[in-house]
Amino acid sequence: MISAALTPAAQAAPRQTPSGQPVPRYVSLKFDKVYARAGPGEDHKLLWVYQAKGLPVQVIAENTEWRRICDPDGGMAWVHRRLTSGESTVMRVKPTRLALHKKPRAEAEITAYLNPRSIAELVKDCEEGWCRVRSDGVSGWAQAGELWGTSDAIQCKVGRPGAARSR
Repeated sequence: MISAALTPAAQAAPRQTPSGQPVPRYVSLKFDKVYARAGPGEDHKLLWVYQAKGLPVQVIAENTEWRRICDPDGGMAWVHRRLTSGESTVMRVKPTRLALHKKPRAEAEITAYLNPRSIAELVKDCEEGWCRVRSDGVSGWAQAGELWGTSDAIQCKVGRPGAARSR
């Protein structure tokens, strides 16, 4: 008999879902106010209200109408699919400013800085560890590992109860 344990990479491998989109994947919040629930339905307890249009979130599970998401702070909740957008955004979660470069190289000229907790539009898919982002009309290249919303791995601990978080 052969047995194998799934590695974390295998567990996070994209799989098809009711939407036809892979899970995990990133989406952003479509509105200024998005209700986060304990389960997939309006009859489930309201956990918190997101108040950040464009916030990048990672879809970690879904059914036909609801998406279980992971947010940049590690919170997990269910939101209705209509409240999310396919627009790609990223967030600087570290407490320091992030340099945006003119070219995708660390030694390239710095064109601007992305402030902590700032949300930026992902202008171009990340390649070779660099992502082109735009915020407040300014664009530049940032190292992918410095942005939340670029990793293929599931970003939240799935066994963690979402109700433990407060907003």
